[in-house]
Amino acid sequence: MAKKVKKKELGLGIKALLSNIEQKVEKSPEAVVKEFSNAIAFVPVDQIEVNPFQPRKEFEPNALNELATSLKIHGLIQPITVRRLNESSYQLISGERRWRASKIAGLTEIPAYIRVVEGDQEMLEMAIIENIQRQQLNPIEVAVSYQRLIDECNLTHEKVAERVGKNRSRVTNYLRLLKLPVDIQGAIKESKISMGHAVALAGVENIILQNSFFKETLDKNLSVRALERLIKESTVAKKSSSAPKSNQLPAEYQGIQNQLRNYLETKVELKLKGKGKGSIIIHFDSDDTLNDLLERIEE
Repeated sequence: MAKKVKKKELGLGIKALLSNIEQKVEKSPEAVVKEFSNAIAFVPVDQIEVNPFQPRKEFEPNALNELATSLKIHGLIQPITVRRLNESSYQLISGERRWRASKIAGLTEIPAYIRVVEGDQEMLEMAIIENIQRQQLNPIEVAVSYQRLIDECNLTHEKVAERVGKNRSRVTNYLRLLKLPVDIQGAIKESKISMGHAVALAGVENIILQNSFFKETLDKNLSVRALERLIKESTVAKKSSSAPKSNQLPAEYQGIQNQLRNYLETKVELKLKGKGKGSIIIHFDSDDTLNDLLERIEE
């Protein structure tokens, strides 16, 4: 007669599984956390504290409320990630937006991955990596995060690139964004200009020209290629006139002259006579070209 095999229990919830584990190793909670650091546990919302290393600082209220409404109906499906501080306290590594929405929705506990993190440096590194992987950070938020790795963890550009899985030049490009004026950084945050536009503008040392190129990009909705071409033409013009001349234009006037050339699509000369006086010479080579120029000027 065949021996009966006891049927394995199915359908045990996570709480039940964790409860059984805790009963078996009740004397060593640290061992539980280490052994099951990749498991999901339900953590009380009020036992979770904000991560001071969180790269994202701004959370759109309407989006939070929309998520909270969804959570009231379906609950939190994607777990957050936390580290265990003590028996009744956890700290966020990633998922602050979901945690905030859960509080608004009135949830008392939410699913979380519990990770073992030894120190603040590892915490900061993990927070950046987790957030970049899970959220769409804007370029300025990414740049600030990289800078914190350098300042607070004493990492070089090479080490930062290694940690986040990017090449060194890309990390350096992000960091250059932090040297841009506040209004240009704001445009990057609001997606008015792209990362490509930002990198091109960051390469312009003259602040007046930089601001001029920025405004023209917004006004004419320039592509990245068009902006790079405009900057290159300005640089070539500046080099060609680098020899000392009595009528050499200052950089800001050179930029205006280039803008007129690009807009009118013909040769334009801006001449200064001193004390705020000067003249603009527009060249044309046919009656048709003149008519086209007149139409552009009248627009």
